[in-house]
Amino acid sequence: MGDIKLFNINDDEVSELEGKSVAVEKSLQTLMERHLEAILGIRFLATEYSTGKTHGGRIDTLGIDENNAPVIIEYKRSTNENVINQGLYYLDWLLDHKAEFTLLVMRKYGNDVAELIDWSIPRLLCIAGGFTKYDGHAVQQINRNIELYSYKQFGDELLMLDLVNATTAQTIEWDTVKQLPISNKSSEKTVTEYFKQSDDVLKNRYEAIRAFLLALGDDVQEKTLKHYIAFRRIKNFACIEFHPQMGRITVYAKVNPDSIEIEPGFTRDVRKIGHYGTGELEITINNDEQIEKAKTYLLKSYESS
Repeated sequence: MGDIKLFNINDDEVSELEGKSVAVEKSLQTLMERHLEAILGIRFLATEYSTGKTHGGRIDTLGIDENNAPVIIEYKRSTNENVINQGLYYLDWLLDHKAEFTLLVMRKYGNDVAELIDWSIPRLLCIAGGFTKYDGHAVQQINRNIELYSYKQFGDELLMLDLVNATTAQTIEWDTVKQLPISNKSSEKTVTEYFKQSDDVLKNRYEAIRAFLLALGDDVQEKTLKHYIAFRRIKNFACIEFHPQMGRITVYAKVNPDSIEIEPGFTRDVRKIGHYGTGELEITINNDEQIEKAKTYLLKSYESS
């Protein structure tokens, strides 16, 4: 973030806002946990969560994200602290204590949310005033979902988060009862299976949408989940489903339906309608022309994420 500067413009006067790391990360942690869902799209579960006598540690922040993935957040408190290794240690603990985490979710958000926990994509978020090039290289060598965020606070009112590095692990589907990877297919089809069943026309339309979404910025991440493919920055901004039998693609975007003119057959307000992907606006793609029309809403969703 050394090349990012903010300026206050007041008539003909321009003054630079001085950015600084929050004094000792505890104040940042308190702020993040208070507004975790608004900032990162993560529902708060616990702070300073004890891993017990055997592991002898405390997870800074524990949560569950909008895709129902378990999330560990660690804050770097000193320049010589290896927050990445510490986070990986806690991530291994989490995967060995799925029942404990599930119970925590159940108590906080109910049984319905607990049943949706996706153990194939646990995430580790490391937040610090800055990272070295060696940190970025290290996470690229690890087959885990790791995100490095640097931050600066400008005065008392502005907080900047910068996603400086992210890695995506190979997705593994877990049997939550046996605590083992699933070896046999479920009777419920996944988004990957629906994509394979799609004809070339539908696949080509998806590739056109995908290319547009990835070209929106270097910070765009693509994640294939069970029921949809999520495109995200810090939070999801587009979730895609395939419907090969009807020859259509459905995209869920984070656009307020009240801010646009709804077009029946193309856009729909789904704030009160259950669906897998995250987003309040449903966009139905039946032809190439609708892809072009959808780009305006997808860009709007990207910019607000």
